[in-house]
Amino acid sequence: MKALVRSTYSPDSLGEKVQQMTDWNNKKSIIRLNGDKFRQYVRMAPRNYSVIIMLTALQPQRQCSICRQANDEYTILANSWRYSQQYSNKLFFAMVDYDEGSDVFSSLKINTAPVFMHFPEKGKPKKGDTLDINRVGFAAEQLGKWVAERTDIHIRVFRPPNYSGTLALALLFSLIGGLLYLKRNNLEFIYNKTFWGIAALFVIFAMTSGQMWNHIRGPPVMHKNPQTGQIHYIHGSSQGQFVAETYIVFLLNAAVVGGFVLLNEAHVMKGDSGKKRIVALVGLGLVAFFFSLLLSVFRSKYQGYPYRYVYFCLFPDRLLYINIKVIHKGMDLCLSPDRILYIIIKVIHIGMYLCLSADRLLYININIIHVGLYLCISPADFCI
Repeated sequence: MKALVRSTYSPDSLGEKVQQMTDWNNKKSIIRLNGDKFRQYVRMAPRNYSVIIMLTALQPQRQCSICRQANDEYTILANSWRYSQQYSNKLFFAMVDYDEGSDVFSSLKINTAPVFMHFPEKGKPKKGDTLDINRVGFAAEQLGKWVAERTDIHIRVFRPPNYSGTLALALLFSLIGGLLYLKRNNLEFIYNKTFWGIAALFVIFAMTSGQMWNHIRGPPVMHKNPQTGQIHYIHGSSQGQFVAETYIVFLLNAAVVGGFVLLNEAHVMKGDSGKKRIVALVGLGLVAFFFSLLLSVFRSKYQGYPYRYVYFCLFPDRLLYINIKVIHKGMDLCLSPDRILYIIIKVIHIGMYLCLSADRLLYININIIHVGLYLCISPADFCI
């Protein structure tokens, strides 16, 4: 008798669930669920609709900046679906906040946020039903592709108009136009080789540090662990990065090139040999220290990478010997100034060559930095 009653009311129960989800969706494109609603409308059968769930922590005390950024992208996707011509009650977008449904996190064994999951209309979620944020990010377009893979529903993403880029470009051209107008009687700075060399280096540093990747993927500035409160400026995976990380790499690359510039200046400058020696040692210190930091960043992103300092790539047990040897050659600057730059570049080149066997990405960056260094050292060739 109980089975007969359950069978009789099962269609009505399904219809009520669909109607309730539709009513909520008509009010907001993202349905907020607590633990009870999640179990009733997402986990419990019967269900003939798919649900995309974002598990997040948006309360201010959680201080999860990446959660807010992911929520913005998720909202764009949900709005694109809600107001599209293909909209139906076969797919709903919902969210569970940790402070409103911590039991949901516990039942799903999730201890981080944000997490995007797909709950199909039949069966339990599979491995592919959890989005790999570290691999693809959480931009609305990437979320849409993932949703299409799991549900066969293709959503065209419509972003709200953003005029900040247009305004910034207009401001830039206005500043350039104003500068040219003020200097209309003296435009010799346009032919300044140093100016164009610095501009070329700036573009190179921006591209090698990942600014274009930031523009395409829209990563967060940094990440704060909600459990420990620790702030991470370097992404722990080679498949992602933070905005702060790109500026760190930008400055490290610039510092390395600055060291090479000082080494070159020590070679060509005239005057006191003691001053040459100081300039050369400062340049050598900049190259060795900041390139070592650059390798440390590389090491933190590629787990298991065995080297931290450039000289470890040669012979770890001869680190001190090599350093002393290089510095000794630096001390001979007054006797053979034409040899110091060659020796330093040769040693670092060998170290980089042995390091780069682990991955080609760093090799590409170094090659581009060498181009920037060449432009800085020989601006005349650049202008020609």
